Amino acid sequence: QVQLVESGGGRVQPGGSLRLSCAADGINFSANAMGWYRQFPGKQRAVIAAITKGGSTTYADSVKGRFTISRDDAKNTVYLQMNLVKPEDTADYYCNIIPFRVAYWGQGTEVTVSS
Repeated sequence: QVQLVESGGGRVQPGGSLRLSCAADGINFSANAMGWYRQFPGKQRAVIAAITKGGSTTYADSVKGRFTISRDDAKNTVYLQMNLVKPEDTADYYCNIIPFRVAYWGQGTEVTVSS
């Protein structure tokens, strides 16, 4: 059974930082590209950051230069360092493989950017 468990969300002021973590169990983690997805209320989840099994990264324009995705294959964990956050980053954040599998979605972690 696959489990992806996101953590690290919370409330942060504009301009601040957060580090999200996603611990994976039940998948061959090192063999998969991983992604962070974001969901706004009433909208579909969309990938905002991706990292290949080789460590190459890509970002959505909305987060490029502010967010950094990384992975630790020894810990089966993918991270999202969020810097210079903005109110429009307020959303639920999820991780999944690339391309995602519906059955792999976890509970996500909520990020609220507000002063």
